[in-house]
Amino acid sequence: MKEELQYIGHKIVENESILAKKITELIDSDYTKGLKNAGAPTSTLIEYRGELVRYFGEALYEDRELISKKVIDWGKKAAAFAIQYDVSLSNSLRAVSFYRTVIWDVFTEELKKKQFAAITMLDVSKIIDPLLDKVFSVMGEVYENRSNELMKIAYSALEELSVPVVPIIEGIAAIPIVGAIDTNRAQLMMETSLSEGSRLNLKTIIFDVSGVPIIDTMVADQIFKIITALRLTGIEAMITGIRPEIAQTIVRLGLDFKDIKTAATMQQALNQLGLVIQPKSQKMANTIHGS
Repeated sequence: MKEELQYIGHKIVENESILAKKITELIDSDYTKGLKNAGAPTSTLIEYRGELVRYFGEALYEDRELISKKVIDWGKKAAAFAIQYDVSLSNSLRAVSFYRTVIWDVFTEELKKKQFAAITMLDVSKIIDPLLDKVFSVMGEVYENRSNELMKIAYSALEELSVPVVPIIEGIAAIPIVGAIDTNRAQLMMETSLSEGSRLNLKTIIFDVSGVPIIDTMVADQIFKIITALRLTGIEAMITGIRPEIAQTIVRLGLDFKDIKTAATMQQALNQLGLVIQPKSQKMANTIHGS
């Protein structure tokens, strides 16, 4: 029986190029066309497919642990290649499934020619099927890791956009906050305000919270920490945009904002800082009256 497995294994290895081309023929034209349109080199595809075919053949007569490691490496490499050319996970796994068909065709043909024992069919399946399952598993992990990386990048980019630092004049900048403040965002607010405060040589940062839906104990505690950290670096912080309903919540919770400079609006905050900014309507009236 061992001789039969060796014979079939060597047959597969000897014909790896032919079998790789058969796999390419079996895979539907839309999949192949999509890869070609994305710029994937056909020669590399044939090479990859031949490599996995060879491993399946070698698994029938060589050390299976060694072959298993080679198959794992192949799965990682093939998944990275597929991702590079925008192949979906489902299409990648479907393409790998055709290896089973091609290998089985070779085995069936040899089975008829050599009249191998029926149990040989089961032995081949016991060896090759787990390797295919390993390929599916490894490729799935690579795709999942890539998806997680993209999500982290997207989330980081979104977070950076969610804490914009807007310079007003030399030494003064505003950070408008829109949306809920959680622990992660509060940490980003602190990091951004400290780094940009230093880079822009700011004396004052105005946090506009008119777009924050609620300020509870946790949010207030985060704000206090940010303001304390800024003070330690010589930057004064102000808060504007506390809406009446938010003010009521702050009072009801007993939160102490007395040591923090506040203003109803950004304009009032700038006026407190000695910047007299007239509303547009007032500017227009002054223009009309020639003042």
